[in-house]
Amino acid sequence: MSQLVIRRLLIDLNAPFARNWCAGNAFQTAFFNALSMSFPFGEQFFIDAVRGALPLLPPDQQPHWQAEVRGFIGQEATHRRIHALFNGHLERQGLQDHWTPRVAKRMKLLDGQDPRHALAITAATEHFTAIFADWLLRHPQTLAGAEPRLRTMWMWHAAEESEHKCTAFDLYRAVGGSEKWRRRWMRRVTTLFLGDLLRQTLANLRHERQLWKWSTWRQAWQTLFSRDGLLTSCVGAWRAYFAAGFHPSEQDGSLAERWLQEHRDSYVPVGA
Repeated sequence: MSQLVIRRLLIDLNAPFARNWCAGNAFQTAFFNALSMSFPFGEQFFIDAVRGALPLLPPDQQPHWQAEVRGFIGQEATHRRIHALFNGHLERQGLQDHWTPRVAKRMKLLDGQDPRHALAITAATEHFTAIFADWLLRHPQTLAGAEPRLRTMWMWHAAEESEHKCTAFDLYRAVGGSEKWRRRWMRRVTTLFLGDLLRQTLANLRHERQLWKWSTWRQAWQTLFSRDGLLTSCVGAWRAYFAAGFHPSEQDGSLAERWLQEHRDSYVPVGA
């Protein structure tokens, strides 16, 4: 069990940023914008899922988990706040978030269900974000030409996602979550998350009049399907989740640790 540090990011997101902020790469800008749109609702869902599972622990184990859960909630709440500020600028640019209303309606189906289901969804989605975080940390050139404060925001978020990747998974096991449902929810999350991400990215590109440009599709192929592309290089890490003995700690977290160590001037620890 890790000691999760809550950090306040030292960037100013009050000032607006360019529409094509990711080094002029239309696809990557639309893709990252789509991801950000999902975060405020998603992070709150994760917080509620982890908090809601705590009462399922035996009373003698609850104090053991309190510090871990407090750190997880603190980090996720900070991500939610930062991305809400970022998304406010997207809204003022005219981009519309279609993702959140769709997933909010979908999640209402969990009302009254065993809280382990929400926790299994959280563990699966956290594995997705950890995979993406690791890819971004291994390929920092993806954001090399992006606006510096936004590059810092995304790299910090990636580092913290890698840092707390075990919390929901370990809690799911601690409260007796089944392996069958762990795998089943990963299959469902894979389909829904990637489908929602694709739909929102396309909507963003359509709004910016970039969807039918050859350069956009070339950028998409390079980002997703090239030899070092996000989808191409992460299949193995995704597939590992289905192994009987899988644990998120198998994924190397040293790049996240290094980034946090080398960029200590970008944040202030505010608690643990």
